[in-house]
Amino acid sequence: MTVKKATQSDLEHIVPLFDAYRVFYGQSSDLEAARSFLKERFINKDNVVFLAFEDERPIGFTQLYKTFSSVSMQPLYILNDLFVLPKHRKNGAGEALLEQAKVHCQEVGFKGLALETAADNPAQKLYERLDWQKDTAFFHYFWKNPK
Repeated sequence: MTVKKATQSDLEHIVPLFDAYRVFYGQSSDLEAARSFLKERFINKDNVVFLAFEDERPIGFTQLYKTFSSVSMQPLYILNDLFVLPKHRKNGAGEALLEQAKVHCQEVGFKGLALETAADNPAQKLYERLDWQKDTAFFHYFWKNPK
C-alpha cells in the first residue's frame, strides 16, 4: 500500500471514494456534484487530499481543510474526511492516511489537526491508538442555516 498527496489530476481517483464517503453518511450518490465540489476545492487551494493505493488502485482518502486558531495565532488543519473502502478496512490504510496527514502538518509547521467523529464510530479506537486526544474540555456547537 502507498499513500500520495493528490492533485487536481487525481480527481478521477478521488471522486468515487468521495461519493462513497458521502453515501456512507446518508447522502445521495452524485458523482458530478462530487467532481465539481472537489475540482473547486483544488482550484481554490482549499484542501489537501491524500490517497491510499493498493496495487495501484485507490482504496481510501483523507481531506484536510486549513483554518486558524485566534488564541494561538497559528494555522491548523481540520481533518474533515477519512474514508477507506469497506473491503480494505483493517489493513492499515486508515492509519497510513492519518500518519501522512500528521507528517504533512509537521512539514508545513501547522499547530495540529482537528477532527470530529460520530460517538459510535469504531474508528475512535484507531485515533486514540495514534495519539489523538479526545477533547473533554470543550463542547462543540453548530448553527444550521434554516434556508
